[in-house]
Order: sequence, then C-alpha cells, then structure tokens
Amino acid sequence: MNMAVGMNGIRTAGDLVMRMQMNGMKLADAKKYVGDKLGGLDPFELADEYIMKEVREELGFGTINAVPGAIKGIQAKANIAKTLDIEIPCVDVLYNR
Repeated sequence: MNMAVGMNGIRTAGDLVMRMQMNGMKLADAKKYVGDKLGGLDPFELADEYIMKEVREELGFGTINAVPGAIKGIQAKANIAKTLDIEIPCVDVLYNR
C-alpha cells in the first residue's frame, strides 16, 4: 500500500510524512522533504525503525516507547513544527497565549 500511515506512524517517519501530505504534498515529495529536513535521509531510512528511533530521540520528536526524561506531548509537536517548518495549530495556540 502506498500510504504514509503504512510507514508505521511514530515508529518511523510515517506521522511526519503524513503531516506534509496534509499540507498538500504528494507522497514522494513529502518523503523527500522530510528526509531532507532530517539530515538527508532516504525513504528507506525513513521507514527503518532503528534509524528513526535514534533520529526521533535526538530531535525530540517523541517515540512509541516511553523513554525516561525524553520529550513528549506538546513539546515533541513543537519540535516537529520547527524542524519541518510547518504550523501545528495546538503549538500555535500554546505560543500565542
């Protein structure tokens, strides 16, 4: 299946690619954009759970498993918004209070 959610969501980069698709990008363009923003990762690396676990922890994007002291929740969304250069409504509400 050729859908971003087929990339395992938060286990890999599926949620990030899906955000870009929701902003109007085609799947291939969304994967390239996210890969470039994450340091030049290719689509196979974006779908690799081991690589993406390290990337997500390093960038503070949150992970599927709880990691003591790791960023989660709205802070993770804020990091995603900043890195991907997109607006996320709940993050905007938080910072515009």
